[in-house]
Amino acid sequence: MALTRVAVVLPGRPTLFELGVVHEVFGIDRTDDGVPLIEFLLCSETPGVPLEVSHGITITAPHGLDAARGADLVVAPAYDYTLGTPSEAVLDVFRQAHAEGAYLLSVCSGAFALGEAGLLDGRCSTTHWRHSDELKHRFPATRVDPDVLFVEDDRILTSAGTAAGIDACLHHVRCELGAAVATRIARRMVVPPQRDGGQRQFIDMPVPEVAGDTLQPVLEWMREHLDEEQPVRLLARRASMSERTFARRFAAETGTTPAKWLLAQRLHHARMLLEGTDLPIETVADRAGFGSAALLRHHFGNRVGLAPAEYRKTFRSADTRAG
Repeated sequence: MALTRVAVVLPGRPTLFELGVVHEVFGIDRTDDGVPLIEFLLCSETPGVPLEVSHGITITAPHGLDAARGADLVVAPAYDYTLGTPSEAVLDVFRQAHAEGAYLLSVCSGAFALGEAGLLDGRCSTTHWRHSDELKHRFPATRVDPDVLFVEDDRILTSAGTAAGIDACLHHVRCELGAAVATRIARRMVVPPQRDGGQRQFIDMPVPEVAGDTLQPVLEWMREHLDEEQPVRLLARRASMSERTFARRFAAETGTTPAKWLLAQRLHHARMLLEGTDLPIETVADRAGFGSAALLRHHFGNRVGLAPAEYRKTFRSADTRAG
């Protein structure tokens, strides 16, 4: 499936930020950066009629629902689902698009529109954690996971709240247009190019950013020495703290433990090496700090859901393949 045409179908009272996320990824001409041009269509049941967003802000869709026919990706943006169910005409757009082979993507509460269309039945899904119980209640035939950023199941991507929509959108770009294109878009957006776990894969929550600057020098050292042993006693010494104080401060500032944070950094570095180089798997494992290809495969399988070689085959950048 190509990614040349994206249609966003507006329900009643869409939310502005989540809609902006979708436009930022798919709707801006970035051909100067080497990103293929994507036709971006904003569709509604009442084209040309302003729809209220909030606080007097309105948005007007120039296209009707029929414009979504033939799109490679049809998006259900976040909306105030408490105001009622989208019309059958809107729901039919999603049903027909999926039946014809298109991908569907929802951001945050947009999952409720896909649920109303019956498209989440028997499939895995997610939404903002505050709405996950309601999604389970309304659509008991879907398996809701509230602890992931997004999930893809049978060409249907549902994402969690707000910024998780960025992850889902970039994931789809990555799968359809390649890692290099996704990275170029992410660089312009000043966001990480990948926080996902590959195809049809539940992903771990992102490693939280540091809330303060106390441990920043230590974190930088950890990133720069991924191929070295990093016991807590050594890290605590670098931070001029006792091991107990260091562990407590680390959890307070990053939201996780040193071991989990370090593993996430090593996996990220391994992914970058697999995408951007032809280094043997054993060398990738060594440079990323895993020590052996067997250990790399173990952690990759647990966290990413793919073997390193399979991941490289799927996500290697176009520039590397050309070389």
